[in-house]
Amino acid sequence: MSLLTPEIAALEGTKRVYTAPEPFGGAAGRYFGLAVGDHNPLYSDPAYARAQGLADVTAPLTLITETNQYAALPMDEEGYAGHTWGLNVPNTRQVRGGNSYTFHRRLRPTDVVTATWSIDKVSTKVNKAGAEMLLVNSSATYTNQDGEVLAENAETIIFVELAPAPKEAQA
Repeated sequence: MSLLTPEIAALEGTKRVYTAPEPFGGAAGRYFGLAVGDHNPLYSDPAYARAQGLADVTAPLTLITETNQYAALPMDEEGYAGHTWGLNVPNTRQVRGGNSYTFHRRLRPTDVVTATWSIDKVSTKVNKAGAEMLLVNSSATYTNQDGEVLAENAETIIFVELAPAPKEAQA
């Protein structure tokens, strides 16, 4: 049986939209910079940011794509409070196939972000070991309260078929 079931194929075109309940604020960028070891004063010094032509402090570019601060979702059973597609594909392991980011402008503390996720394509391939892989290609567009596009994220999640369990010896 293929990993690409009719139920999974029907997910193409599915969308999820999340709007943050508040502006990002300056602290989010400052703390994300500290967390990733990026001490650029653009994230903490408003005067420095203005001297560089920005209206105020900003954040590392990947803050918007690598965090779920816009989502305001409850934690799942694993403690994760961000966007997922909630796919359960039995007898597989899930791996991240990669991301491709496009940044349109820097995040401002006053931005209220809306993330619009969609499943663009689902397909299967077979790897070198002969295991079937289900590829889920999705994308997210991040906009602010004025409809300005801030960033885009194309993501691939791969579900790799696990080897079948060995059959028990028959007596």
